[in-house]
Amino acid sequence: MTARCLGKYYFTDGDTLGRCYKESLSGFRQWGQSGHAEDWVLLPANMGERLSIDESSLQDDLFTFLTNKDGHCRRGSLIAAVRGTKSEEVLDILLRIPEESRLKVKEVTADLSDTMAAIVHTAFPNATLTLDCFHIMKRCIDGVEEIRLRYRREAQAEQHRFELERRKRQRLRAARRRRYRKEHPKNYKGKTRGRKPLRKNEKFRPPVLGNGDTRNELLKRSRYALTQTPDKWSERQKARMRLLFELYPKLKEAYDITNRLRAIFRSSTLSREEAKVKFHDWYRDINKCTLREMKAARDAVRSREEEILNYFIDHSTNAGTEWQCCRHSHHPSHPDTVQESHNGFYKGNFPDKNRGQDRDRI
Repeated sequence: MTARCLGKYYFTDGDTLGRCYKESLSGFRQWGQSGHAEDWVLLPANMGERLSIDESSLQDDLFTFLTNKDGHCRRGSLIAAVRGTKSEEVLDILLRIPEESRLKVKEVTADLSDTMAAIVHTAFPNATLTLDCFHIMKRCIDGVEEIRLRYRREAQAEQHRFELERRKRQRLRAARRRRYRKEHPKNYKGKTRGRKPLRKNEKFRPPVLGNGDTRNELLKRSRYALTQTPDKWSERQKARMRLLFELYPKLKEAYDITNRLRAIFRSSTLSREEAKVKFHDWYRDINKCTLREMKAARDAVRSREEEILNYFIDHSTNAGTEWQCCRHSHHPSHPDTVQESHNGFYKGNFPDKNRGQDRDRI
């Protein structure tokens, strides 16, 4: 909520309220990090044993955020915010944290970025790196999306070809009529021959499927449904997906492969060893198909398998840090960042309050 919104609620000048908050209420002027807050903020007092690291764009600047998972996204969770994502720039700030605190870190969750992995291994040598399962699923969903876009480009090209053929037939029919009218002028004098005149600007209507969609519309409107499980589809989406999978069986094959990986991550009873066996079965399923997009996703998962399997130890995800990045929509030099150094907590429920609670977002 902005100062202007509060000003309207309390019938006062919002700009004045904002200035008062910045100058006195927030303690920003007395904050020891205000001089370099444009580039980095470091709060070692918020360190813990379970951390998350992620990058986010703020006001056209890319920042790297390090947060404490035990803070559950409340006040006091932010540990560091550094401008940029280069490992050298981020490590220059994170290594200022006392070594004793860094060696106590047991686990750090991150995305698939190699840069984030290098930062974690250097700054927290005793920590286990866990890759966020959401980003693994996104890699597979991107493969399904590539197949959908490929089929849609083919459908658009086919629709364009139909339109060109229709225009060609119109031109030939019009030429035949003009030639016949010229050769037999008496037969056309004052007669319409009982048919509607041919309009040159008549709108082209491509072939329509059973549900009223064209092929292009079917592929366009199924984008969101392909990212969800069948139990979340509406009745209209179910009918559309049945028709889609009948026309494009390869797309159904890719979707089923993605759902099998989703089922592995959603299981709350699998151990790390059992999950490894499931992953190898999933690899064999992909080996049987001929979809290069899904094979690329398999190779990406296989190359980081050990770090992905660490998820099944404690079911830790990066949801808390991503939510923290969204909450920090303001620049780190904003007065609100001062409150992160306090030990107070916000009230309410947050994504990472309980471990594994955000499994539904997979």
